[in-house]
Amino acid sequence: MNALRLLAIFFRLGAMNEVQYRVNFWIHLLRSTMELGFALFAVLIIFRHTTHLNGWQPVEMVVLMGVWTLMSGLIGVTVQPSMEKLIEDVREGTLDFTLTKPEESQLLVSISQVRVWRLVDVVLGSMTIVGALWWMERATGGREILGFAMTLAAGSVILYSFWLMLSTMSFWFVRIQNILMIFHSVYDAARWPVTIYPTWMQAILTFIVPVAFAVTVPAGALVGRLSMQWVVGAPALAAVLLVASRRFWRIGLRHYSGASA
Repeated sequence: MNALRLLAIFFRLGAMNEVQYRVNFWIHLLRSTMELGFALFAVLIIFRHTTHLNGWQPVEMVVLMGVWTLMSGLIGVTVQPSMEKLIEDVREGTLDFTLTKPEESQLLVSISQVRVWRLVDVVLGSMTIVGALWWMERATGGREILGFAMTLAAGSVILYSFWLMLSTMSFWFVRIQNILMIFHSVYDAARWPVTIYPTWMQAILTFIVPVAFAVTVPAGALVGRLSMQWVVGAPALAAVLLVASRRFWRIGLRHYSGASA
C-alpha cells in the first residue's frame, strides 16, 4: 500500500509538470499514432507477398504490434525515465538526496519520474489489441485472456528487473548510455515474433535480453499460440529476475560514492 501511495504522489507530480506543456501530449499522440501506423503498414506490405510469417497470421501480427506498443507505454510511464534519472544521479553524485529519505531507496528510484503522456501508447496498444481480436475469426476465451494477463504482468516485471540491473551498472561505470541505446535497438526487434529469427538470435532475445517474454509471449498467449510451460515459465523467470535485480541493486549501493562521500 505504501508503494501505491508513493506512486500516486509521483504520478500527480508528473501530471502537474506535464500540463505545463500540453503541446507535448499532442506531439506524442501524433508520433505514437504514426509509429504504430507505419508498423501496421509494414505488416500489410509483408502479407501481400505471403500468407503467414512462420505460422503467424496477419491478424495475429496486429495483436503482437499492439502488445509491443502497450508494453512500450507501460515501461515508458515510469520505469524507463526513472532508470535514466538513476544513471544521471549516480554520475553526478545526487543520488544522496534519495538515499537519505526515510523510504526504501529501490522503490524511490524506480518511480521517481513519471511521464504521463506515455499513457498514450498504453491506450493505442490496447485499442489495437481489441480491434485485432474483434477481427479474428476464432473467439478468444477466458483461458487465453488469463494467460495474456499473467504473461503481460510477468513481462513487465522482467523488463523492470532488466532495466534496474542495467542502471545499477552505473555504480561501476561512469557512462552506460550506450548500453541503453543497444537495449532500445534490441527491443525494436521485438516488434516481430522471435520465432522468425535465427536460433542464435532467438536465444539472445529470450534469455540474454529477454524482450521475447515482454512481447511475443503475451501476444502468443492471447492468440492461442503459447504452450502451458511458457505461461508458467514467464512468471517464474520474472520472480528470479526480480530477486536477482534486488540483490544486484544492494551490491551496487555498497560501491556508491556520492557527493557526501
